[in-house]
Amino acid sequence: MSLTRAQIVVEARSWIGTRYRHQSSVKGVGCDCLGLIRGVWRNLIGDEPEPMRAYAPDWAEATGEETLADAGFRHLVAADQAAIAPGDVLLFRWREGFIAKHAAIVSDDGHMIHAHDGASVCEIAIAPWWRRRIAYVFGFPGVTN
Repeated sequence: MSLTRAQIVVEARSWIGTRYRHQSSVKGVGCDCLGLIRGVWRNLIGDEPEPMRAYAPDWAEATGEETLADAGFRHLVAADQAAIAPGDVLLFRWREGFIAKHAAIVSDDGHMIHAHDGASVCEIAIAPWWRRRIAYVFGFPGVTN
C-alpha cells in the first residue's frame, strides 16, 4: 500500500475541531494526542498494529519509560529531525530529561496538528517553544513522497 504525505495531512486536518478526550480516538467525538495518531492510522492504513492498553494522564511520569517512542520505533519509520516534512509524527518532551508524552502530525512547513488537554484538535505553528521540545520524529509506513 502506498500512502502520500498529502493524504496524511488531509486526514489529520479532518480531525480539527474534535474535542480533547483522554484515551479516546473518535473523529468528531473526542481524542487525545495519541488518539489522533491512531485515528489517522486507522483511516489510512487499517487496523491498529497492537491493542491499546488503558493509560492514566500521568502514565509517563509513573513509569519513567519511553512507551510512546518505543511504539513509534515498532510501528513507524524513524526520521531525521533536521528534515521534518508534512505527514511526519512528532513526539515532544515537556522538559529536558522528561519522557516524550505528546504527539502531533506535521501539516506543512512550520505547522502541526495536535490534540491538547482542554482544547479541540487544532493546527498551530511549530513555534520555537515546540521546536525545542521535539524528542523524536517518525514517518508513517509506506509513504511514497
